[in-house]
Amino acid sequence: MGHIVKVRKPRPVNLDLQTIRFPITAIASITHRVSGVITFISVAILLWLLSLSLSSPSGFEAASDIVNSFFAKFVLWGILTALAYHIVGGIRHLLMDMGHFEEMEGGSQSAKIGFIITAVLSVLAGILVW
Repeated sequence: MGHIVKVRKPRPVNLDLQTIRFPITAIASITHRVSGVITFISVAILLWLLSLSLSSPSGFEAASDIVNSFFAKFVLWGILTALAYHIVGGIRHLLMDMGHFEEMEGGSQSAKIGFIITAVLSVLAGILVW
């Protein structure tokens, strides 16, 4: 009896990140995960600021001074933008779980719409912070 040997064909491997082009659906998915991590980490920052502001009148002044700096406003804007994208992406994923936008064209369109909605919310967050 002869043995059947499976021969694996060598696959081309491309690890040059500058030449890899991800579809917009992959970018939306990766960005959703990154925004979730940013939101999770930002909870610690915001709780620390809340704790500082509630500790005493001088703590409130210190927290107020921190929040009024340009760097802190930029960070707060980033946190709000990440939160907005995570919520928009979460709603998109919920809609996909219900059977909408599952085909490639619908998935691409919903990803683009999600990015546009997030851009609008980011501008509104910038107006709110500054």
